[in-house]
Amino acid sequence: MRYRRGSHPSSAADQPGPHAFWRFLPAAAAYFFLVSLLLASNTPASDIARYTFYVLWGVVLPGTLVFRALRRRPHSLIEDLAFGAVTGLVLELAAWAVLVRTGAQPFAVLWPLAVVIPFAAVPRLRRHWRPRGNTPYSLGWSWSVSGTVMLTGAYFHQTFLSLYPVLPDKEDSRLFGDMPYMLSLAANAKQNVPLTLPQVAGEPLHYHWFTFAHMAMTDMVGHVDLAVIESRLMVPALAALGMVITAVVAHRLIGRAWAGPVAALLVFAVCEFTAAYPNPVATWTFGAHSVRLMSWSSLSQAYSQPLLIALMGVVGDALRRSRRDGGTSQDGDSQDGDSQDGDSQDSPPLLGRGVYVLVAFFALASSAAKASTLPVAVAGLALCGFVLLITTRRIPWHVVGLGAILGGAQLFATAAIFNFESYGLEIIPFANVQNYWADPKQLRSPAFQAAVIAGTLVAFLLNHQLKLLGAIPLISKRRFRLEPVQWFLLGASVAGACAYLTIKSYNASYFTLAALNFGAPLSAWGFCETFERAALGMRGRVALACGALAYSAVLTYGIYRYSDRWSAYVTRLAGDGQGAATTYSLLLPALVLAAVLVLAALGGAALWWLGARVWPPLRGRGAIVLLTAALATGTPGLFHDVLQSRESLWSYSWVMPGSQVEAARWIRAHSEPSDVLSTNSHCWQLEGPLPAGEQCDNTRSQWLSAYSERSVLIEGWAYAPRGIALSGGSVAYNGPFWDQELFRLNEDAVYRPTAAILGRLREQHHVRYVVVHRPSGSESPLLADLAKKVYDNGRMAVYELS
Repeated sequence: MRYRRGSHPSSAADQPGPHAFWRFLPAAAAYFFLVSLLLASNTPASDIARYTFYVLWGVVLPGTLVFRALRRRPHSLIEDLAFGAVTGLVLELAAWAVLVRTGAQPFAVLWPLAVVIPFAAVPRLRRHWRPRGNTPYSLGWSWSVSGTVMLTGAYFHQTFLSLYPVLPDKEDSRLFGDMPYMLSLAANAKQNVPLTLPQVAGEPLHYHWFTFAHMAMTDMVGHVDLAVIESRLMVPALAALGMVITAVVAHRLIGRAWAGPVAALLVFAVCEFTAAYPNPVATWTFGAHSVRLMSWSSLSQAYSQPLLIALMGVVGDALRRSRRDGGTSQDGDSQDGDSQDGDSQDSPPLLGRGVYVLVAFFALASSAAKASTLPVAVAGLALCGFVLLITTRRIPWHVVGLGAILGGAQLFATAAIFNFESYGLEIIPFANVQNYWADPKQLRSPAFQAAVIAGTLVAFLLNHQLKLLGAIPLISKRRFRLEPVQWFLLGASVAGACAYLTIKSYNASYFTLAALNFGAPLSAWGFCETFERAALGMRGRVALACGALAYSAVLTYGIYRYSDRWSAYVTRLAGDGQGAATTYSLLLPALVLAAVLVLAALGGAALWWLGARVWPPLRGRGAIVLLTAALATGTPGLFHDVLQSRESLWSYSWVMPGSQVEAARWIRAHSEPSDVLSTNSHCWQLEGPLPAGEQCDNTRSQWLSAYSERSVLIEGWAYAPRGIALSGGSVAYNGPFWDQELFRLNEDAVYRPTAAILGRLREQHHVRYVVVHRPSGSESPLLADLAKKVYDNGRMAVYELS
């Protein structure tokens, strides 16, 4: 089942392709499906139209033109647009920096002209508007990729778009806790290069903030409200781009067009293996879940995804230029990558020398889009270079060059963006998992303790690494004689898991998530080769697909319906009948279920072997059935996440009263971007005001800076880089504010105001408004005599300093 450059094997070269209407119908269907979901989520049609204009004019058009100028030979329109969109995201960062630094934000809509005009005026560039030689993908491929886009859209509609308001307008409205923080950073990016911390005016933000520069440009170019971008438009659009770029990159690296949709499904649909339902954050056993790989709860994860996949694609393409013996293929047009080891006739042509420019583009953008992404790519390239050095006994200079580009990008981010901040991360092997085998009283025998440790590591592999199972037959069949690009993918895949097992921090799980982007194409590669060796006919393919769907459905329903009984049963086996108090008890339901499934697989394999002796068509096809079933074992998590979201909001969804948002939006309409606010709101309570005398232990008040789009002298400092560095690798810092003198000045402005105090705020710190959050404490009556009250809705009061 090998297609030649995306066409159906039965179509002859002289047969006309499908009409343009049919070729573009899958893309149109996916777009209008997403639009319908947005409209159903109360997204204004005008905002959808403006966002579509922004994507086409501000991202896809300039990016596609530049990508076409850098790649040597056309391959397909969809590849040009996918890589072009990611290239546009990179160009957008440069445009943002220039526009904001020069104060030219009102002219942001014109920045694409810097690309469009040269490509219209210069004859050598003009040809890139309508390149010749594109080969269309088959309709089956197009509809398959379109289906993955629709799947991501439906998932995010059910788990996010339809559940959270754009702007909270009720006193009991709820939001995911980090949404105001992310919104505040996007607002800050409209005014500052580099960003500062909006909750502590002027505080440097040593953080991966490229995501929020992208949001700021979306606002400035498309004139779409940041709240709409964050809560409606950005996530489904980036998820769609992630699916398409995964498909074209997988085709480019693997050399099989149909590997693209397979890799896209592995990236998104195959999740953790868990026997628990519901599975709230408190029971996540090994960090962040890959079901939210392109996540609404971490916009930096959503934004970095397409950049990292594109980087993987261009680095892999550069590695395709080298033969397995470490030599470099000729760069002439006659090669095109088709004659290289491991490449099939379906392989797209090599990108040419411009690939190194693209590597630099995507590496620089990835470096501060998500801090966990580039290190795994560097690790993968290091393994590739090491293997080539050992096997060829020559320095692989092309790998060294790629490593220099990626290493330079990492150094740029570490020094210029992160300022060498560690955020409390420490190298402590197994610190993230050792609590599962903890035995402080040393009551276990050495053999039993060894079994517990081994079981914990097996549980980790089952939990996060299921989608990599396709790599096993690939490596086994080739006996570790892998191509350079396969070593690159394998090294990056392993590096993510090793980072989680080495670095103490919940955030280390993002290294694992980044690595899964490399593991999915490698697994798809092994799946494709196993599938081709099986040589299934049409009936066999249909039976395989139906069997996988039925197995997934049964497993999904079984865990959903009986997981509580299963957990209680397994707990009784391990404990005293009243509930096991062992440190590893949370892992037992999944481990025992995995053991049951393995036994069932062994029994099925024995029956298959016996059946093959009677019915020859079964011979040589058991491997693909087993691999398909193993990958399908990871699909229930996607559907369980949807079911759980419909039954209850996510664990970290907190109350955001509409009256607070209303006050902040009033300030946004009656102030300048350079104005600074002062407030007594520092804590985001879960359900209401703090009881009298209690101390705040959740200093994540970020609503004022978010919805006013203004910096606050001191609001919440939970995510301040200097605070996180003191937290020991925690996700938030809830200790005291580091400048107590400034903090007292801020509090005195509300509770003990004097003319001198308010004057210092105005003259030294440029504070224009004092915003009183009365649930945190009512203001002194003297404040009304010293400042002008300009807004009061009962819960909130705003005073202007003259």
